[in-house]
Amino acid sequence: MLLDKIKETTAFLEEKGMTKPEFGLILGSGLGDLADDIDEAIVVDYSEIPNWGESTVVGHAGKLVYGKLSGRYVLALQGRFHFYEGNPLETVTFPVRIMKALGCQGVIVTNAAGGIGYGPGTLMTITDHINMTGENPLIGPNLEEFGPRFPDMSDAYTKAYREVAHKVAKNLGMTLENGVYLGVAGPTYETPAEIRAYKLMGAHAVGMSTVPEVIVATHSGLKVLGISAITNYAAGFQSELNHDEVVEVTTRIKDQFKNLIKSILVEL
Repeated sequence: MLLDKIKETTAFLEEKGMTKPEFGLILGSGLGDLADDIDEAIVVDYSEIPNWGESTVVGHAGKLVYGKLSGRYVLALQGRFHFYEGNPLETVTFPVRIMKALGCQGVIVTNAAGGIGYGPGTLMTITDHINMTGENPLIGPNLEEFGPRFPDMSDAYTKAYREVAHKVAKNLGMTLENGVYLGVAGPTYETPAEIRAYKLMGAHAVGMSTVPEVIVATHSGLKVLGISAITNYAAGFQSELNHDEVVEVTTRIKDQFKNLIKSILVEL
């Protein structure tokens, strides 16, 4: 039973010293280096954690890191789990349940995404999302201990957190865009026709993560700040798509990204 798994994993991590984090950090492709800046770090490989999944994607280290970042206690995922890897959504979203169970008040979720209008190197706060995965992680018995059967998704991406992010970016002299993130199942990149349709639907970025985690975070009562690193133009806006470009662009902008997240944590 899922609740029993949550209790077992929470107890394991608390025994490791991972107690009462304030914020969870979900670090996407090429963005996991931020966890290397955590002070007083307690690091556990995913393979050691009971009921945990395994990250198989290049650019995902597969470690859970707890400690202080910008003076705040954080629990950081160096690598997330994706639906396209063959993981059930219970596994994909399990770390979010653990963040809530350990005491997090909010989650900062990041991803590498294709831009529909925005170009490579752009950072974008997510104002809302469109779920095109064809799945929902809340299907099945409801975890009443976490949230209601029919959670309201009207404010899934917390406006107050987004306002803090833009204030911080302005103070740093950085450009930070706003936009709607569209989540797909993957692992194929989208066709040009799909991207044209998504643009008509109002999407500004498209990717293969984030949506399931944010649904579960909202169900769990966690506040959410979502930030997409635009690593390439989506299909139809450039000649070809490949994961090497995703890793290359995130490597190029990671220092800027890290500075932004650390500065945001100070203000939240």
